[in-house]
Amino acid sequence: MARLIFLGPPGAGKGTQAKLLAELLQVPHISTGDILRSAITAKTPLGEKAKSYMDAGDLVPDSLILDMIRDRLNQSDAHKGWILDGFPRNVSQASFLDELLQELNQTCDYAINLEVPDEVLMSRLLERAQKEGRADDNEDTIRRRLEVYRSETAPVIGFYRDHSVLTVINGDQPVQSVTEYLKQLVCS
Repeated sequence: MARLIFLGPPGAGKGTQAKLLAELLQVPHISTGDILRSAITAKTPLGEKAKSYMDAGDLVPDSLILDMIRDRLNQSDAHKGWILDGFPRNVSQASFLDELLQELNQTCDYAINLEVPDEVLMSRLLERAQKEGRADDNEDTIRRRLEVYRSETAPVIGFYRDHSVLTVINGDQPVQSVTEYLKQLVCS
């Protein structure tokens, strides 16, 4: 049973590693983006609310994201473990998650922070933008995303360090090397 939170800047490889590890451990890979998309597609009440914000070009408020996370962690496939990717994004979400896990009699085993130098992130994100045809992902946009990450999400790393569940991994190495390290960490 593993309950993991993946942290790190955009382009660090969180989604890739979370997906690989979720398959290996047979636990759900829970991405807030995926939750939002499936709730909208399924036209759930939460999905309809989220869609109205997104259609207006606004960020989906924390309260709505938190309700979706609560709903997802209560589903039967998440009882034996889960991997969160892209959540929590700020310290208030981390505090909420902490309270929610206590309510559900669950704990987070590891908060895994993938560290990657900015120049590597920049080249990965520009390459990804080119592959996926994301014209809006240029150097300026990516730099802005990294600034937002540093100001809003990076403090979450301190939160998990203070809770003694933080593990820092060098994400600037081949995908397979990071995966092997993670397997040793969670399967030992």
